[in-house]
Amino acid sequence: MSAQRLTVATWNVNGLRARVERVGTWLDAFAPDVVLLQETKCNPEQVPAELFAPRGYTWCAQGAGGRNGVLIASRVGLEPSDDRLVSAAAPASEVDLLTEPRFISATCAGLRVASIYAPHGREVDSPYWHEKLRWYAALRDWSATRLTAADPLIIGGDFNVAPTDDDVWDPAVLAGGTHVSEQERAAFAALTGLGLADAAVALATPEEKAPYTWWDYRNGAFHRGWGMRIDQILVDPRAGRLVASSVDREGRKGASPSDHAALQATIERSAATA
Repeated sequence: MSAQRLTVATWNVNGLRARVERVGTWLDAFAPDVVLLQETKCNPEQVPAELFAPRGYTWCAQGAGGRNGVLIASRVGLEPSDDRLVSAAAPASEVDLLTEPRFISATCAGLRVASIYAPHGREVDSPYWHEKLRWYAALRDWSATRLTAADPLIIGGDFNVAPTDDDVWDPAVLAGGTHVSEQERAAFAALTGLGLADAAVALATPEEKAPYTWWDYRNGAFHRGWGMRIDQILVDPRAGRLVASSVDREGRKGASPSDHAALQATIERSAATA
C-alpha cells in the first residue's frame, strides 16, 4: 500500500507584514504542505500578495487590523470553512474573546485543519483569564464535534499554555502565572483527552523533552534558554502516522525575529487515510 507524507507547520509570526521577508525565506527553506500562522496583525486584504500564490499556496485568513489574526495556506488544496467557536456561557468580562479573529479552519487534502491563537489570559483569576478558559471550552466543544466527522482533524497554533512543567525553563520562577496554572493546563488536557496527539511530545525521545517554541524578547531569554513550549500541533490519529516533528530554532535568531519559532509535524498517510 503506497503512503504519502504531508507536513503541517505552525508559526506565531507576531506581525506578518513586519516579517514578510522572514516568512518567505522560511517557506522557501521548508516548503510545508499546510501553513498555519497566528498573530498576523492584518486584515485578509492586507496579507502580502507576494507570499503565497507565487509559491503555489492558496490561503484564507481572519483578521482585525493590528491585533490577533489567523491564517491557513495550503499547496494541497484548500476549502475554507465558516465554522466559528461558540459558547453557551456568558462572557467573563466586557470583552468577548470568542468574537476576536483567533480561529479559522479549512479542509486541506481531506483533512480538517484549524489555525488557533488562544488568548493570553493576562493575569490568573482576571476576567481575561476566565475568558481564556471559556474560549478553551468552546474549542474543545468544536473539536469534539469535528472528531465525529469523516475528515480527520489537525489543530495547530499558539495555545498559550505550557502543558507540563517539562515545557517551561523553570517551573518555580513561573509558578502562579498564566500559561502554567492548573486550570489552563486542565483545559489543554481536556482537548488532547478527546484523542488528539500532541505531535512534539509523541515523537520526543525519552532522553529529550519536546523543544520550546517561545522565548521572551527581554533579559536575553533566548540565549539563556529561558523558553516555553506554548505552540503545538494536535493530530487526530485517523490523519495518519506521525513520523517527524521539529522546531526551527534558527528562525528565532537574527534581526527582528518573532518571539516564537515555527513548529512542524509530518504525517504519513496511507491510501486508506489520504
